[in-house]
Amino acid sequence: MSPLETPFPVSSSTLSFWRTELHPLDSHRSTTELPAECDVLIIGAGYSGVATAYHLLEDNTTPPSIVILEAREACSGATGRNGGHLKPDLYFNVLKYSQKYGASNAAEFARFEAENVLAVKDLVEKENIDCDYHLTRAVDVYMDAEHAKQTEASYRELVRMGVATLSDVQFTSGKNAEAFSGVKGAKACFSFTAGHVWPYKLVMHLLSLVVAKGVNLQTTTPVTSVSDTPEKDGRWIVTTSRGSILARRVVFASNGYTAGIAPQFAHKIVPVRGICTRITVPQSVEHAPFLPYTYSLRHGPNLYDYLIPRADGSIVVGGAKQEFWHERKWWYGVTDDGALIKPATKYFDGYMQRNFRGWENSGAYTDKVWTGIMGYSSDFMPYVGDIPGKPGQTVIAGFSGHGMPLICLASKGIADMLRGERNFEETGIPKVFRPTEERLTSKVNEILESSVIPLATAKL
Repeated sequence: MSPLETPFPVSSSTLSFWRTELHPLDSHRSTTELPAECDVLIIGAGYSGVATAYHLLEDNTTPPSIVILEAREACSGATGRNGGHLKPDLYFNVLKYSQKYGASNAAEFARFEAENVLAVKDLVEKENIDCDYHLTRAVDVYMDAEHAKQTEASYRELVRMGVATLSDVQFTSGKNAEAFSGVKGAKACFSFTAGHVWPYKLVMHLLSLVVAKGVNLQTTTPVTSVSDTPEKDGRWIVTTSRGSILARRVVFASNGYTAGIAPQFAHKIVPVRGICTRITVPQSVEHAPFLPYTYSLRHGPNLYDYLIPRADGSIVVGGAKQEFWHERKWWYGVTDDGALIKPATKYFDGYMQRNFRGWENSGAYTDKVWTGIMGYSSDFMPYVGDIPGKPGQTVIAGFSGHGMPLICLASKGIADMLRGERNFEETGIPKVFRPTEERLTSKVNEILESSVIPLATAKL
């Protein structure tokens, strides 16, 4: 079977910047042996899994016994390898979603994303988390004139329809786009509220809180299978490389690797490899040029880079799709984050000097490059909720590289369901996220449709 059918993490991975300051729980095992049973078993110690455990235990006077299993080190998957960007989609896909799912569902989706940015802020302040959280503006910059024209037309139609709340979205076009964004050659740009964070530190702080409350964390313990049917008492057998655990509830927070242990998600949640980097300036440069916003540089349909500025003057940048997206072998169904994407390895060299005003003489250089495995959903909507036909099994995965502005409140909704306090409709989770038989049996694969790039565009 190929990694596309049975995806599992590789044993070693490239070193991301976020994992250069490791937490004491990084390779922690709460007990020498696995517990024989638990109330809730969470597969995955990334943002989704840890945040679900956090919300499960928050103000809970009758907490369940919880085990978190992680195949490698804690927060070593997508969360520990992403761009640290909390950037909601307030306009870009909303018209398309309105046409596909209906206006109310599209508006619900946009609201949920916006609410997550501030929910993370509230969480960081409540728990006093040292994770470099910063509330700012994101600027979507359009580098291709035709793409800018098409997106402006969609935006104007959204305004006309009144589908979504666009009061936080500012559109700038023409020569003012370059002046406002600071990006050379900008044809148009949109700005809106967003945030950025050190994702590993956010997750590891939450993990320390739940472990202190009794959660049993078992790192380097890959799950190899979950029983096809429950036992007579309704519990599920979760088998790992170190033994098995009986669990009343199983939460798949396994993102790109979900299909390896939940076969019904084969071709529905697909491992997709991406590339990211940290750019910094020489120590001889007293101050890096000021960069006030986070950014997406959109080079054409489905082709974009994303970046955040950091307080230390460095920049974290990911993307480079135009270098490799037209060749699926580099990314589609790939689980190896121990190797770089060769066509994109040098893409980030001189990136700031090429694209941003004021960086020409900065000496900015590529400090680190790494890859990560995302879980792309075949319809680009995450799977969040109970798994059809599997009573006691729940999934929170398939975020298509867009989990940071979704997971905080999605995991709270899952926790509310697990606690029996709300049903799915009452959680606030967008209805289009719900796992359904229709979604799981659909033959549509929008991931592959998005990879069809005109050759002239593929090498901008």
